[in-house]
Amino acid sequence: MAQIRVRYIVDDVGAAIAFYCQQLDFSEVMHPAPSFAIIRRGALRLLLSSPSAAGGGGQSMPDGTRPAPGGWNRISLDVADLPATVQRLRGAGVHFRNDIVTGIGGNQILLEDPSGNPVELFEPVSQPGQD
Repeated sequence: MAQIRVRYIVDDVGAAIAFYCQQLDFSEVMHPAPSFAIIRRGALRLLLSSPSAAGGGGQSMPDGTRPAPGGWNRISLDVADLPATVQRLRGAGVHFRNDIVTGIGGNQILLEDPSGNPVELFEPVSQPGQD
């Protein structure tokens, strides 16, 4: 199976691991340094990096710009029951950017990880003939 890798800049790699693993069904693959880890969910490998002078994905750009979490680009995770998932996550204190939005292909909502990176939860609309 092909792997999809996405890098997220986070403030605290340990807090990010705990959030994704406890709240969004990821599992830890490796955490070789305080500033880097890889977690997975299916074919998705989420590379977590904190800003660091030690090199790697969290290092500053040549002009001195430091990586920072946040923005609008995001991973999108399919869920089977979006309202129930949202209710469970709200009960766990997860911060949402909006309420559930109904779209053409399904329903979605944006939450934030502990560093403010957006994560989209998506419940696709069932299409006739799809399983």
